[in-house]
Amino acid sequence: MKNIVIATRGSKLALWQANHIKDCIERQHSGAVSVDLLVLKTKGDIILDVPLAKVGGKGLFVKEIEEALLDGRADLAVHSMKDVPMELPEGLVLGTIPQREDASDTFLSVHHDSLDALPQGATVGTSSLRRQSQLLTLRPDLNVVSLRGNVDTRLRKLMENQFDAIIMATSGLKRLGLTAPRHEILGPPRFLPAVGQGALGIEYHAEREDVRSLLAFLEHTPTRICVEAERGFLFGLQGGCQVPIAGHAVMTGEETFSLTGFVADLEGRRIIRHTVSGAAQEARAVGLRLAETVKAEGAGAILEEVYAAGNAVRQ
Repeated sequence: MKNIVIATRGSKLALWQANHIKDCIERQHSGAVSVDLLVLKTKGDIILDVPLAKVGGKGLFVKEIEEALLDGRADLAVHSMKDVPMELPEGLVLGTIPQREDASDTFLSVHHDSLDALPQGATVGTSSLRRQSQLLTLRPDLNVVSLRGNVDTRLRKLMENQFDAIIMATSGLKRLGLTAPRHEILGPPRFLPAVGQGALGIEYHAEREDVRSLLAFLEHTPTRICVEAERGFLFGLQGGCQVPIAGHAVMTGEETFSLTGFVADLEGRRIIRHTVSGAAQEARAVGLRLAETVKAEGAGAILEEVYAAGNAVRQ
């Protein structure tokens, strides 16, 4: 029997994702493959008292895991796509992208039914500058406060009434079966998700054709097309997940898609938003072109201000 090792973070959500892929592999290759988990602690799991945007963004959650792939301790890694840096270490590939879960965000509260129902000046917690800028676009009166920690920690702080509401990714809540007394989906077109949100990416060494073959049944082409377009947009802006950038692509036919890109300042006052269509085989190029369009309209200047103020780290 062939044994495969998955490197993963130790958070509940990361373990759910790794175990989900483990179960899929063992079910597909019943009796022929066994899967073990290698649980690692990343820098992002250790530094919890500083906003992600100020300590390195995406790479915080993958560096130690990628080292395990490169030195042979693990055969593959399962990531939330929105945590994966735009450029991978030499030799590694995002070889498999399974079908995406819901890409939206969710408003969670103990006492208030929706974002619109929050009282004037309410305190809302989020770990994301993207969410902050969109919240303030919709509700400039809100007091938006940085909220770090795993899913359980953030929900506990909400239930302890430290916040009037918090915003989290819908996919993580669904995967863990969690919610709050009051909740509302915040999704496109009103509220745009992070690039890659809701999607998983399976990373492994480029030379591991055995791993690629083993995982071929999990590859979901429409998800890959949409994620490639979104990541092209992000790459064109040289942005990380901890910047006020949103990107969301949807298939409009078997070989066509539309991509909406969003850039805003942290106060949600200056907003640049565009939607383009493209052919599936040009997904990344379409994303790159959209980045050039929004830069020409002022997105570059907005992002420079964010970096200069020390609110985000350049990827």
